[in-house]
Amino acid sequence: MDYKKLYSDTANSIKASAIRELLKVISRPEVISLAGGLPDPTLFPIEAVAKSMQEALATSAREALQYGTTEGQAGLKRELIKLLKETEDIDATAEQLLVVSASQQGLDMTSRIFLNRGDAIVTSSPTYLGALQAFEASGADVYGADSDEQGVVPAAIEKRLQELQVAGRPCKFIYLVPDFQNPNGLTIPESRRVEILKLAEKYNTLIVEDSPYRQVRFEGTAPKTFYHLDEGRGNVITLFTFSKVFVPGFRLGYVLAPAEVIRKYVILKQAMDLCTSPIVQVAAEAYLKSGHLQGHIQEVVKVYHKKRDLMLKVLAEEMPQGVSWTKPEGGLFLWVTLPEYIDAQEMLKISLQECVAYVAGVDFYPPRDAKKNDLRLNFSYSTEEQIVEGVKRLARTIKKAMAK
Repeated sequence: MDYKKLYSDTANSIKASAIRELLKVISRPEVISLAGGLPDPTLFPIEAVAKSMQEALATSAREALQYGTTEGQAGLKRELIKLLKETEDIDATAEQLLVVSASQQGLDMTSRIFLNRGDAIVTSSPTYLGALQAFEASGADVYGADSDEQGVVPAAIEKRLQELQVAGRPCKFIYLVPDFQNPNGLTIPESRRVEILKLAEKYNTLIVEDSPYRQVRFEGTAPKTFYHLDEGRGNVITLFTFSKVFVPGFRLGYVLAPAEVIRKYVILKQAMDLCTSPIVQVAAEAYLKSGHLQGHIQEVVKVYHKKRDLMLKVLAEEMPQGVSWTKPEGGLFLWVTLPEYIDAQEMLKISLQECVAYVAGVDFYPPRDAKKNDLRLNFSYSTEEQIVEGVKRLARTIKKAMAK
């Protein structure tokens, strides 16, 4: 059977995740992985999660084990509304929220709701490769806007928007990870956020704000979210997830958007999976009610802060001249730039021989903008000992590549 003739255009065009494929290769115990964006499993609040699951079954078993509403369990949404007010000073209603199976589902749904094949969107360059996968699966034409040490440059976004306008192609939305961006760890200053919001209004487009890491801040002051700065004008859709600040295994996130837009998400989700796991939602509600979340986040911040500082220290000690890296104020990643003559994807073969893994930066760029001399490092997952040894091995790899 020639299945390719039967597959849809989407199935024939989608590409595997470079990170997911790499994780299968680096499962050998001797390999130190600085590649995946995994939380530190030693920090998972196992006892509190177990207690929340027990409480879900002890007090709400019929609700937890039954089909749930597509919009999300009412009790969890009440807790999310409280959380948004306490942490972001955002006033939301239940009609403006949809509970999803983590933010990756939110990205997939956003693509399906707004994008037809050939539609144009603008994103920072580089950007989150999981988002690129979702957008490209919908057949979108992705245009990258250049970034500097403060994240995406508003003038670069406007340049892209102008080009599309001249070509008679509306930009469906601008996609951004504004806080500790995956992959480069940079945060867009509030002044730039205001500029970008003005551009969205000027060119009649939306901003899709992906916010998985925002609460993992080590230092500095958090800029207001795009959603907060928009002041209810309806120009922003924000995706949140509990994967990085609670546990990824729950696969739990939520979309915050105007009620009219959320209604479209709800109808689509009815066709996709009916509802996000009710037992997970009821347990998450119990966990949020317990008041443990903020204390857990503080512990995560403390540990990741220490790991980031350690990675920066060893990079400074071990890397040869001509190599630079970002210094993120939070999150899980930093971005290493090599001399232009080095292909980070090709160098990965040498790196794996040295038993250390990273993610080559080329996969984080929209197709038109691909650069080959960047790589992403994760500091959240590995132990401190692995970070030290892993960076030393990576430095040896880079020195070998430079010598060639």
